[in-house]
Amino acid sequence: SSALQQRGLTESSIDAVVLTHAHWDHAQNFDRFSAAPVLLHTRERRYANSPHKNDWATPPWTGIALETHQLQEVVEGDELAAGVRVIDLPGHSVGSIGLLVETEDGTACVAGDAIHSSWVLESGQPPLVFGSLSQARESVAKALGTASIIYPGHDQPFRVIDDKADYLQSFALTINNLDPEREGLRFETGAPSTWTMPGAAP
Repeated sequence: SSALQQRGLTESSIDAVVLTHAHWDHAQNFDRFSAAPVLLHTRERRYANSPHKNDWATPPWTGIALETHQLQEVVEGDELAAGVRVIDLPGHSVGSIGLLVETEDGTACVAGDAIHSSWVLESGQPPLVFGSLSQARESVAKALGTASIIYPGHDQPFRVIDDKADYLQSFALTINNLDPEREGLRFETGAPSTWTMPGAAP
């Protein structure tokens, strides 16, 4: 709500909600925008109504919750607004999508968890795969080959320069408001491990 207020908007100002995928950490609270249709890929909608038993990120109630809302299915190439179109990025989930947005600074990709974070530049895949490992890797390459700016699902936006993330804005990690420059304090962020759901496609 505060992010909307900072831009002079309210929940009723929102014309559409785009779900890059139906995992709980990306789909929860969609119902706050009761007047806006929820856009998601056809495959993701179908899957959400019957998720794999090992898929802890898509609880069995996900499809039921989605179907209470006005849904609109989208596929690659659909233009949602001038300069905004859908790109298929399956793998992290069976129907993951992103948005390609034409900006003055180049094409940006709102990638969801197809590109979870800048760590994906090293690994070539998201840390978690629920759909298909081979598709996840293809989607990383596709997004990076299509856009010059990446808005990842769990990181700050960045450009890719010489295979490294160049963040659009500087930022600092903090823990409990501790100053990272404090003497004797060391912050270490290890790379997340990779995990593919048992039963996912190769």
